[in-house]
Amino acid sequence: MPTAIQPILDKVLDGQRLNEADALQLLQSSDLTAIGTAADKVSRRMHPSPVRTYNVDRNINYTNICTAVCDFCAFYRGPKSDEGYVLPREELLAKVEETVALGGNQLLLQGGLHPKYKLEWYEELLQDIKTRFPQINVHGFSPPELHHFTKMNNLPIKTVLERLKAAGLGSIPGGGAEILVDRVRDEITRGKVNTDDWLNVMRVWHQLGGISTCTMMFGHVETLAERVEHLRRLRELQDETNGFTAFICWTFQPDNTQMADVQPAGSFEYLKTQAVARLYLDNIPNIQSSWVTQGLKIGQLAMLFGANDMGSLMIEENVVAEAGTVHFLTLTQIREAIEELGFQPRQRDVFYNHVDIELEEKAIAASQAPAKLVELTP
Repeated sequence: MPTAIQPILDKVLDGQRLNEADALQLLQSSDLTAIGTAADKVSRRMHPSPVRTYNVDRNINYTNICTAVCDFCAFYRGPKSDEGYVLPREELLAKVEETVALGGNQLLLQGGLHPKYKLEWYEELLQDIKTRFPQINVHGFSPPELHHFTKMNNLPIKTVLERLKAAGLGSIPGGGAEILVDRVRDEITRGKVNTDDWLNVMRVWHQLGGISTCTMMFGHVETLAERVEHLRRLRELQDETNGFTAFICWTFQPDNTQMADVQPAGSFEYLKTQAVARLYLDNIPNIQSSWVTQGLKIGQLAMLFGANDMGSLMIEENVVAEAGTVHFLTLTQIREAIEELGFQPRQRDVFYNHVDIELEEKAIAASQAPAKLVELTP
């Protein structure tokens, strides 16, 4: 029997662009099956190949010291905290070496807003990585970090990005977006980039020929209309620059944060929000599943709710783990999850190109006898 949202779903399946009112009505609906089915049809139309992808990379958090105060973050430590660290360079490079040995081709390099380091420190970091491991893409420095660099160095964002790109920065992750509405940002964080500046970091990077991902962390103090506003701002920027390769959303993890009293969103809300994002973000080609926060089964199910990518093997992850959510998958589990849905799994790079089969086989072989991971210095 047709539901109240069927005309909206028919609209998007007919190739028409949804407006904000459409997206809001979908988020307000409880008809998860209809929304998910439509998102799956759109995903298959955008990606008719039987292949579904994943990546092998490593999250390296070079420091947890941060001048911003984010109520939702369990990872950061203030500048005077005894628990703050800056990863020694040789230890960081050892982590990169191990990633390469495990068949990885990318680093997700992020940290806090450190109050002392100038741009030269970050340039040297990139140069050290690229000199020793030229095959590795550095997917690094979220917009809050990059905006922070402009303040620390009294430089325009274009200059900061040009210098980091020359030093070896390959792409920018979409971290620090949370919800791109200043009312929400003002309520949950202090001392961090606002909505327009977050978007402008991405805009300038795209204008320089760079690519990036975009994200949304939801299920805290935002309204459904503000979720839609977030998606609208991303879609508008993508219309302008076409620099986003993928969208990733996940639910807020409240444990060990100053927002521990917030009732977390569940799997139903996660799947619905991701599916609506697939229907609304018609100009962003890829949607990643967030198994890191949702676990294997929901992460797999997300591939039938608009996602076409299982995300990263994530050899190392620290930020979400600090919030008490610890899901670890092996490469075999990721590949089997894709195969169980009738798809062919393939390892990809940041551009969503399939990697050489030799690298993929190397990663598969390494996963059968994983090395002991380099431990973080206390």
